[in-house]
Amino acid sequence: MPKIGVIYNDLKPIACETAQQLKQQLSAQGYEVHLTTGFAGILGYSRPGRPVCYTPIEEIAPEAFDENMKFAIVLGGDGTVLSASRVVAPHNIPILTVNTGHLGFLTEIYLNQLPKALEALLAGNYEIERRSMMKVQVIRDGGVLWEALSLNEMVIHREPLTSMCHFEIAIGRHAPVDIAADGIILSTPTGSTAYSLSAGGPVVTPDVPVFQLAPICPHSLASRALVFSNLEPVTIYPATPNQMVMVVDGNAGCYILPDDQVKIVRAPYDTQFIRLQPPEFFRILREKLGWGLPHIAKPTAVELP
Repeated sequence: MPKIGVIYNDLKPIACETAQQLKQQLSAQGYEVHLTTGFAGILGYSRPGRPVCYTPIEEIAPEAFDENMKFAIVLGGDGTVLSASRVVAPHNIPILTVNTGHLGFLTEIYLNQLPKALEALLAGNYEIERRSMMKVQVIRDGGVLWEALSLNEMVIHREPLTSMCHFEIAIGRHAPVDIAADGIILSTPTGSTAYSLSAGGPVVTPDVPVFQLAPICPHSLASRALVFSNLEPVTIYPATPNQMVMVVDGNAGCYILPDDQVKIVRAPYDTQFIRLQPPEFFRILREKLGWGLPHIAKPTAVELP
């Protein structure tokens, strides 16, 4: 019996209702349907008094979500998609993302399009678009303190009311660089349209195999975003005496102490998005972010009486 998953945002009544409807509909057609909330992919915080607070990335998925699952349907906004990506990626489960949130930059369809999309999905009329991810690890005293998969970005920033921070960053075999800023963002191409974009970083199309490093409010005119191969491992050393905060995918993360190291590599897993039409990234940029819209003519000047 084919196995299908449904991951939904249980804080949204419409997502909960739709999840139950999908289970009834697909079960009646002979599918084995497993429901779960996006909670499994929500990252926990590590604190100085509770240092080990994470689940290994291969173990966060519910038991039924494994390599035998045909696909999963995600009901929610971008936050639910990011959470779901951490659940399904290690098990190579493709996801159809349905927007029940607001912007829905990462979602494929709206809720009113789900009936027709489901027909195409069950008939196998779709493509798979693979999006690269990062594996983020915090190293303390020689051991892994915390780790997570990231589809968007990893951010390290100063705590409120503290001074500007210094970061020593080693990229692959290249000489380390020092950046003075309120924080730094390391993002994937998917994350280039998220926090990194707000910090002045460029938009990168999803098929380009790169990482992007962007400083937050840098204390130098020479500190600008840097794009480099995602085959290069990155190690970040906090060159400041103050405790800092690391956040992954805008969700949760870990406190970073002065002697910690943060290691980032391209993850061995990709998020596999189900596309019902050939992916068109520029169309999404135009529809969701207003990029490339034609200029609107100014009204003709009218002489006042």
